[in-house]
Amino acid sequence: MFPLRDTIPSRRLSFVCIFIIVLNVFIFIYESRLGEIEIKEFFRTWGLLPSKFIWSSIHLRNWLPLVSSQFLHAGWLHVLMNMWMLWIFGDNIEDRLGHLIFVFFYLLCGLGAAIAQLVFAGNAEVPMVGASGAISGVMGAYLWLFPHSKIVTFVPIFIFPAVFTISAKFFLLYWFLLQIVAGGMSLGLAGEQSGGIAWWAHIGGFATGFVYAALFIRRSNE
Repeated sequence: MFPLRDTIPSRRLSFVCIFIIVLNVFIFIYESRLGEIEIKEFFRTWGLLPSKFIWSSIHLRNWLPLVSSQFLHAGWLHVLMNMWMLWIFGDNIEDRLGHLIFVFFYLLCGLGAAIAQLVFAGNAEVPMVGASGAISGVMGAYLWLFPHSKIVTFVPIFIFPAVFTISAKFFLLYWFLLQIVAGGMSLGLAGEQSGGIAWWAHIGGFATGFVYAALFIRRSNE
């Protein structure tokens, strides 16, 4: 299932979401200009490498990847998919939280995602990069705040494309269940064997966003 749009318009322009999207795209353009050796070193420096982080000293430079890794991507499809999901779900969350609090919330979800990945895949030798952990948190908050929203979704049925309007609750819970199943199957596997996807970051980010919204934000009637 591929989401095309939701049915709840935001009341104001989502400045922060737009800035995050532009920043991620520009950083990826910079990455794409690096050579093969340079990009590997770039990811090992600014991506979150669990096996390295676990044994790092308590120094600011060593902790920066908890944030910087949220703005790196491994390919065009990676960055475009993440930014599309942010655009669909992030505008409504920014609308409810306000611009400044949304910045804090987004980074907090990314941090929750990173901690989950460190806990469940702390021996991984592959750097974790991507905004999907933070965006998973946005999706978790969306589930709590807008459970009655609808998601216009593209579903390929064999060779025939079809578009359906389904409930946000079904879409997001189905997505989250897939992450749990994949995360469970990835336990004990090396990064390459698990497909190079940080499933536990998705789970941790989603849980962080959902819990934050449930504790601090009044649920919408929409």
